Amino acid sequence: MEHFDDENPFESEPERLQSDTSSANVTVSQPSSPPMHPARVLASPPSSPSSRRPVFPSSGSHRQPQMHKSDFCCARDQWLHSGEDVEILIADALKTSVNSSSPYITYVIRAGNAESHHRYSEFESLRNSLVKLYPTIIIPPIPSKQTIGDYAIKQAKAKEDAAMIARRKRMLQTFLNRIARHPILSNEHVFHRFLDGEVSWTEVLHSPPLSQIPKNILKAPSHNPTDPNASPAYAALPNPSAAHPLRRPDQRFLDSEVFTNKFAAHVSGPMEKVTRRTMKRWSDYAQDHSELGATLNGFSLNEQGQLSTAIEKTGQAVDATYMSTTRLLQDLEQNWAEPLHEYGQFASIIKKLLVYRHQKHVQYEMTQESLDAKREQLEELEKSEREARRLEEALGQGRVSSLGSSRIREGEGSTSTSTDENAEEAEPSQPDTSTYLPPHPGPSPVRRRAPGMGLLSALSYTLHGMMDVDPETARRNGISKTKETISQLEDALHLSAQDLKYSSSTIQADLDRFQRQKVADLREMAISMARSHRDWCQKNLQAWEEAKAEIAKIPDHPNRPPPEDANGAPSARRDSTATINGR
Repeated sequence: MEHFDDENPFESEPERLQSDTSSANVTVSQPSSPPMHPARVLASPPSSPSSRRPVFPSSGSHRQPQMHKSDFCCARDQWLHSGEDVEILIADALKTSVNSSSPYITYVIRAGNAESHHRYSEFESLRNSLVKLYPTIIIPPIPSKQTIGDYAIKQAKAKEDAAMIARRKRMLQTFLNRIARHPILSNEHVFHRFLDGEVSWTEVLHSPPLSQIPKNILKAPSHNPTDPNASPAYAALPNPSAAHPLRRPDQRFLDSEVFTNKFAAHVSGPMEKVTRRTMKRWSDYAQDHSELGATLNGFSLNEQGQLSTAIEKTGQAVDATYMSTTRLLQDLEQNWAEPLHEYGQFASIIKKLLVYRHQKHVQYEMTQESLDAKREQLEELEKSEREARRLEEALGQGRVSSLGSSRIREGEGSTSTSTDENAEEAEPSQPDTSTYLPPHPGPSPVRRRAPGMGLLSALSYTLHGMMDVDPETARRNGISKTKETISQLEDALHLSAQDLKYSSSTIQADLDRFQRQKVADLREMAISMARSHRDWCQKNLQAWEEAKAEIAKIPDHPNRPPPEDANGAPSARRDSTATINGR
């Protein structure tokens, strides 16, 4: 197995928190991270972990000291930040049909002195809501849904499987405790209302901030997607695909993606497969010992004396091995298999987080490209406008010169006509056929269509005649619209640059926090596995030592000479026929 520590991109230096490529081709005058709601400010991770580490997985994650907080939004918030090592418990799972036509399982949550009841779908809704409220934070996973195979095998009893319900209780409790120990998520009032249980979850979903979540979080501020005062320029941002390539990718997040893929391949691949195979073999081993212990206990009833006692004690030792192996299986499932599966889910969550950051980066680049294209278009339109004005000025000068020359010619012609007036008056007036004009034809006749010109072509021809009759007006309208679009794109580019910087720094900070949590959890998992095997060995050693003591009391083999007693006389020998005849 490859080593991850030397190439782990989640361990970043403090000076590398800012992206080198996120602010390319844009000057951002305002701070890189917009002002945020106090509940959504990322606290700097503490330098030292807590001195008392809870047992995994009930603690949910590596326990960190909560930052000092003086203003509390509710009693749950005050309890979570009381400074004590608080723990949320799922005390029970009950079958009920309240507000439903069919029965379902509800989980009883106890957080301090508050108690609430929620079904699995409401846990899922809580997590989906947190994902939309905090798109740059790693939201802990919840246990997977039942597969189609489970429903096909168990049919109506799939939702009432005791093992599945117990597993969900443990993993949902881990989910709640991970949120309670998160430096940002623990301040979310939606989470507090989920723990309180004073109002129904449906009412929480239809009240702010959940009712203000936009349909597309890519077109909303990264620091607060439900901000009602968000700039309308967010609507001008594009909606890129996750597969869209980047022109200038950030190498840090490329390394993070490669590392996450390798981590997911190891955890969800060989490690989970080997774990399932190992637990199956332990389960078969326990089942074999269960049958062997029952057989030995039954066999001891057919014997007498010390042999019967020794066989019975051996059967008890085998039963003790069965019980200790069953306990070992439970510990392995709770402290190894379930956390391992959870970290496989974490890998998928981190992939989606990196995809969101990738889309934000693509969004920035696409906005920059659109802005550059519009600026080039504006330059072309302005160039055309300048050429049109220059041509118009040239034509205007030509008209002025031609008008002056015509006036000169008119003055010269007036003198010649005055001398010939008398001669023309003597001659009889005759009509000038060269200047004859035909009579006005009246209204314009209907314009004939060219042969083969259909109705649609005629309609298109008429519309084209009605539209864009003035190219100068159309050109100036295009310039004004392009300038307006450029102004919107400049605002959108500024917002996109801010979102990209905030997303990069916040995701990197939460990846660092997750790496510390992962190291602590894997350490706790390994210690729990070692402790479980040690306890298994101790219990088995004690049981088999007791069995060995009873076996040692069985008399020697009848074919061997008996040991002499204190007086030197041979001790009584056991008749071999007694063993053969069963006496």
